[in-house]
Amino acid sequence: MKRPPWKKLVALAAGLALSASAAAPAGAQTAERSQSDAPASAAEIVAAMQPGWNLGNSLDAQCCSEGADETAWGNPRVDDTFFRDIKAEGFNSVRIPVSWGNHTGPAPDYTVEPKTMARVQEVVDLALAEDLYVMINTHHDSWQWLTHMPTKHDEVLAQYDATWTQIADTFKDYPRELLFESVNEVSFTGTSGNEESHRHIAELNSSFHEIVRSSGGVNADRLLVLPTINTGADQVHMDALVTEIEALDDPMLAATTHNYGFWPFSVNVAGYTTYNEEVQGLLEESFQSQVDTFVSQGIPVIIGEYGLLDNYDNKVERGEYLKFFEHFGHLARTSGITTMWWDNGTHFDRFMREWRDEEQFGYITRGWTGRSGTASSDLVFVDSSSKIKDRSVTLNLNGLKFKKLKFGNTTLRSGSDYTRYGNKLTLKAKLLKSVLGDREIGSSAELQVIFSGGMPWKLHVVTSEDPAVEDATGTNESLAIPTTFNGNQLATMESVYDDGTAAGHHSWTTFPEYWDDFRPDYEAGTITLTKRYLDSLKDGEPVSLTFHFRSGQALEYTVTRDGSAVTGTA
Repeated sequence: MKRPPWKKLVALAAGLALSASAAAPAGAQTAERSQSDAPASAAEIVAAMQPGWNLGNSLDAQCCSEGADETAWGNPRVDDTFFRDIKAEGFNSVRIPVSWGNHTGPAPDYTVEPKTMARVQEVVDLALAEDLYVMINTHHDSWQWLTHMPTKHDEVLAQYDATWTQIADTFKDYPRELLFESVNEVSFTGTSGNEESHRHIAELNSSFHEIVRSSGGVNADRLLVLPTINTGADQVHMDALVTEIEALDDPMLAATTHNYGFWPFSVNVAGYTTYNEEVQGLLEESFQSQVDTFVSQGIPVIIGEYGLLDNYDNKVERGEYLKFFEHFGHLARTSGITTMWWDNGTHFDRFMREWRDEEQFGYITRGWTGRSGTASSDLVFVDSSSKIKDRSVTLNLNGLKFKKLKFGNTTLRSGSDYTRYGNKLTLKAKLLKSVLGDREIGSSAELQVIFSGGMPWKLHVVTSEDPAVEDATGTNESLAIPTTFNGNQLATMESVYDDGTAAGHHSWTTFPEYWDDFRPDYEAGTITLTKRYLDSLKDGEPVSLTFHFRSGQALEYTVTRDGSAVTGTA
């Protein structure tokens, strides 16, 4: 394979003759520095990696079928300009998940396909050439075959060792800007509990450490990244990892966890429809526990994946998830923990090379240096027919100052258009009437709250009336309930039997999961109860539903499943 630019510079540093016309890319200086200067500490490397981004669903997408390449999950092949664009967006590191299993030969050698290894090398070279730190791992191998370690211990360990032996040998002379992560989100099938699970992951991490360190070259002191069980931040798992790291007695180690927020908020279940104080507090506790457990002991932390769970933009109200990303960035910056945004192609359009949601990206990037202001909501509902009244929201200044309120290019006037007392911002009835015009149901206007720094907070003023639902019939495949939303948005659904117990797929909560159990279609004018939800209902027992809307209104409804037939009554 052709030598990447950083290898040419290493050769130059060693006094080997190279063509004077071989220009060095931006990343080459980093590679040369790593080879000639004293290596940075683990903490210094991890700090320099902030902020980071994931090349998800690319080299890890090779897991799905033999012969499938990095386009298998819908993303294009990485080309020689791709990481230049990622670097230009402000990132200093990329995590490149790699799934090796379906590109590995049989026992006893478990040989990785040469073309697969060569492609991983090529992508790593491209990232290093753009002056990015790079982290590679064993990714979906965790659930493909590593999970079977309790019942196939020797076989799994043999394949794991063979895989990392080949990776370590291939990359042993790469610069220290390349990191190795032992495994991704591994859990073990059929263990007796945490003690056995901790023993298995400790064995994998220890074997990984021994293989890499004994392989020579830069691997002798390359930064190695070790995860917890499931790469989670549960205290019991973090404590176990601290014990592992202490036993390895190696200063060039970092811990890694993942964070997808508080699960009920991230998927909108159990009534967690807003980024409320409880949810905020749980995120703060998660960061603080990692500081207390790792950072305070001199172990740097990389949150190798973060975000909200798939389809969150359909499940979680927009302003609420923007508040999560704003808060997350603040906690990362103030805790000194490096974060790597999980992106499987959902965020950065790899074909068009642009962000699918520029506003969301704006909240993330501003979090790298400071805070943005938010408010109690980004929705202000105004009745379409009754007399308009003043509407108020509570500002979350986040240490900033309120500067002004704008409608389009017009700066609105304090006193006549709005008032502000402390954190309470009141929109005057006169202003609401002006921006909404004829108040057609569903019409809206956008105001912007401008703070002394960060992103402007958008207030969507919406004209609405009371929603309404109608009787419906269907089958257990789905029940589409005719709904007149009248400008409203569905927040959640409550579901109980006559005795007050929870009815639905999640028996532990009376509030089913948004989208997976029920979903609104504002264009079609329906709320659909899904097969998963309907199949979970007791046959012949009526279920009382309450549809809660973001304006504060609620509608009662009854649904009954009788075999495969389902009826709904308003």
